[in-house]
Formats: sequence, C-alpha cells, structure tokens
Amino acid sequence: MDVLEAIKNRREITKYQDRTIEKDVLESVVDATYFAPIGNNLPSKDIIVVTEQEKLIALKDTTPFMPWIVDAKAAVVITGRPDISKYWLQDSSIASGYCWLEAVNQGLCGAFGAIYHAEDAEESERREGHARNVLNIPSDRRVVAIIGLGYPAETKPPKKHIPKENIVHYQSFSQ
Repeated sequence: MDVLEAIKNRREITKYQDRTIEKDVLESVVDATYFAPIGNNLPSKDIIVVTEQEKLIALKDTTPFMPWIVDAKAAVVITGRPDISKYWLQDSSIASGYCWLEAVNQGLCGAFGAIYHAEDAEESERREGHARNVLNIPSDRRVVAIIGLGYPAETKPPKKHIPKENIVHYQSFSQ
C-alpha cells in the first residue's frame, strides 16, 4: 500500500478482532511513530507501547470517549516534552498520524483518543493525570494521544469530505 492509499483508507475503527498483533507488525507501527519528523531534531516526544490487557482496561477511564480501548490489542501513547522543544505538540501530533497510517498499511485499524485538551486546561489535566498514573509517565511530559490498535472487526465506508475546492487554495486564500 502506498502512503496516499493508506491516507484514503484510514478510518476510525473501534471494533477489533480477538487476534494478537504480531510483534513485527507492531514494531513497524512503533518505527513509523519513532521516525516521524521532529522540529530541530530535538527529542520532544516519548512513545509508550501498551499490550497488557490490565493496562488497556485501566486506560479506558482516561476520557469518557475511549470505551473501545478495552478491546484493542495494543495502544500507542504519545507524549510531548515542552521543556525540550516549543514544537512538542506538532511533533507529537505528526507522530500520531504516522502511527495511524503505518497501522493501516500493516492491515490494522486504529482509534484516536485525544488526551491533551488545549481548550480546557482542567479536563486536559484530568485526562493526562489518569494516563500518567496508569503508565507512570513523568510530570514533565504532556500526554497528547492514545491510539488503540487491532485487526478490524468491521469496515466503514469513507466519510463524505467537504469538497476539495472549498478547502484547497492555490497561490493565495480565496473564497
């Protein structure tokens, strides 16, 4: 599968087969996350790979929108380091996208749990605090996302996109 095909095929799937993810498949996803670009080549992100069922179950309470994590076969947790780089959020976000796309490339599906909540500091602290407690994450890291992974137990049709000409502008912004 090429990159554009993975981008077009990516869906948020929250129903997983009861099938273990092979080590080489999971490591390929981890490598994509690790090799994602980072600003100024600074170590601004950490990646936590979770495969233990007890920890996946415990992560469910990180947000009210992640009940699907208990059925995932793995999760990739991406944290950022504001003390290392001013681009920590961008770096962690790019890594999240690379993670998801390589998962699709490997025949897996994923679901995105948004942990860092830029508009509500209290909710962000609650979510991040829970993930920190479950995974022993140091307080100097910001928990950006938890991506649940597994083999899909369902398929979803593509969502209808906003017309491209309403989003893409060439040479300057136009209405």
